[in-house]
Amino acid sequence: MYKVKTYKEITKLERNGMFVYESVPGTSVFHLQQDGTTMSFEVQGFEDSQITVELEAETEYQVFIDGASTGTMTTNLGGKLSFSVELDANTKAEVKIVKC
Repeated sequence: MYKVKTYKEITKLERNGMFVYESVPGTSVFHLQQDGTTMSFEVQGFEDSQITVELEAETEYQVFIDGASTGTMTTNLGGKLSFSVELDANTKAEVKIVKC
């Protein structure tokens, strides 16, 4: 079961009480899917956004935004991976994160 929590400066998505996704208020996430090696979703908002997701700790992932690779990133000890997405009104960005 997913639960959305919105605070003054951040919106969080949790699944069964565990952190999954967070971004600034004003962004919306759609079609979030996650398995053992891949996470994918669409994000929509009115301005550029910093997004943080939780994956496997200390693991390298390749991040794709709208099909273009932004390079590889490594999660921290807590498994969090942060990246930016360029957004403007009435547009969605497709995000795909793949374990290397």
